[in-house]
Amino acid sequence: MSGEPDPLRDRTAISGIGYTAFTRDSGVPVARLALEAVVAAIADAGLSRDEIDGLVCFHDNDSALTREVASSLRLPRLRWWSDASVGGNFAVAAVAQAAMAVATGLADNVVVYRAMNGRSGKRMGQFGGGRTDGAYQYMAPLGFGSPAQIFGMFAQRHMHEFGTTREQLGKVAITLREHAALNPRAMRREPLSMEQYLAGRPIALPFTLFDCCLETDGAVALVVSSRESAADGPHRPVTIHAVVHGAGDSPRLPFDGWADFSTSCFSRLGRELFAKSAVQRDDIDVALLYDAFTFEVIHQLEEIGFCARGEGGPYVESGAIALGGELPVNPHGGLLSEAYIHGLNHTIEAVQQLRGDADARQVTDARHALVTAYGFVSGGLMILTNS
Repeated sequence: MSGEPDPLRDRTAISGIGYTAFTRDSGVPVARLALEAVVAAIADAGLSRDEIDGLVCFHDNDSALTREVASSLRLPRLRWWSDASVGGNFAVAAVAQAAMAVATGLADNVVVYRAMNGRSGKRMGQFGGGRTDGAYQYMAPLGFGSPAQIFGMFAQRHMHEFGTTREQLGKVAITLREHAALNPRAMRREPLSMEQYLAGRPIALPFTLFDCCLETDGAVALVVSSRESAADGPHRPVTIHAVVHGAGDSPRLPFDGWADFSTSCFSRLGRELFAKSAVQRDDIDVALLYDAFTFEVIHQLEEIGFCARGEGGPYVESGAIALGGELPVNPHGGLLSEAYIHGLNHTIEAVQQLRGDADARQVTDARHALVTAYGFVSGGLMILTNS
């Protein structure tokens, strides 16, 4: 399909969004968080419970099953449901799956949600009682296998190949913290200096505490409807323009099938996305990049083609990703400073930016937003528009 228009192009839209408070200890079950976000998204879309006939969620770590949420909401009819046992690499694909269901008539209004007690409940990287399948059975006994350790390996290789510096990683953390200061729902809004960043507690070389996303309790949700019905809602529709989702040379651990640790699946996915889109790189007004770690912002900027390979560090250092810069990145503070809801909160921010509802962090005249999802060697890209 590369080079052909996206068959889903502009047929569906995000008609509503919802979210809970983002905290370190919600004090409630994950199912309660899911319900709160879903109910808020339905209300924001101007819909009733009876008009929702689809639910999509992804669950790696934890979340409430769609059938559990459907039962709690007492949905009168559930025409489409999907539970995927995957993580942040599915945050874009979940939206695409809802769009496919709506575009093909399998459902009319599909809610996509993600809920997790990622700090007070099941925490990422803890192997006690966790995964022991495949390559993990060899990694876990050696204390290796947390996301920070794995992505740190990629960052180290990039630093070796291209001279990327810790200060450039720090520029990502500091810039996104500055953005978060403008976002009332962000978990971390206090200033972060380069001195503080460089003195951060080591986690996994080259990463310190400030290179890693936040452990978060919370939930977000959004409603996908047809473009026509969304136009009748209370908000300006945010159209799903183009989506790609896939993997690189080897779709999962181990990495022995990966030819080059300094590259990623985004090199191919970026080419495919813009080949079938009416929107090109220069048209993107705001980028919501999956920033589980600071390095991933630098890496994705290169791999998607906003700058050349090896130039991501200097690009960030120049101020290009700041509000008012060449390509504002994660105006909400991202997974590093707003919250880590497995990347689905990026789409919430993209919708607010394209509605013009982002208040002090609003990107001027934002018309096209790029959203990414990523996990090890697979991920997705999505372009949203308000035109």
